[in-house]
Amino acid sequence: MTVEPAASGRRPPDGPRGEASGQAAERLDVRPTDRVRVPPGQYQTEKWPVLHYGAIPRVPAESWTLEVRGAVERPLRLTWDELMALPQREVVCDIHCVTQWSRLDNRFVGVPVSEVARRAGPEPGAAHVLIHAPDGWSSNLPREDLLREEVLLAHGHDGRPLEPEHGGPLRLVVPHLYFWKSAKWVTALEFVTEASPGFWERNGYHMRGDPWREERFAW
Repeated sequence: MTVEPAASGRRPPDGPRGEASGQAAERLDVRPTDRVRVPPGQYQTEKWPVLHYGAIPRVPAESWTLEVRGAVERPLRLTWDELMALPQREVVCDIHCVTQWSRLDNRFVGVPVSEVARRAGPEPGAAHVLIHAPDGWSSNLPREDLLREEVLLAHGHDGRPLEPEHGGPLRLVVPHLYFWKSAKWVTALEFVTEASPGFWERNGYHMRGDPWREERFAW
């Protein structure tokens, strides 16, 4: 079971501020209150393990850009300052890694992906999205998963800017799916009409990755 946008267990917004942008950030709490918070096959940890494949990119914010391309009406290329000028949101959530750890009560700050997508205007047939990062990394998501209100292009975590080891300066945060879907070091969102596997999906991982259904692997 996933946490739906209209879940009744959410706590009210309290108006914190985005760490990197300085502007007021709406708060959205998607921690479940109606069931156990750790999915089947997971264990809880207070640490945030660093897991990645290959080298850690070091991308300074002043040279970073985000491209929105593919099946969109208005392709975009946003600088860091342009992204920081967009509405900010704080999302309080639990995260679940396919390697079986779960970390509860995370506080991410960033720009809702829906805000960026709205400006680009995805075409009606663009039902899927490929998320791109340096060195050939990619992740795939159905459009409806990517555009949920709690999904962020995050630049802050627990009151501090994201460190490169955790995807800084910018990473995707998709709380309702296994955390490999929350690609680090995001540089592009590509809207496409057909489902296409990302890096880990090409290497045997599940195409969707719902932790409550233990959708870990393709088999």
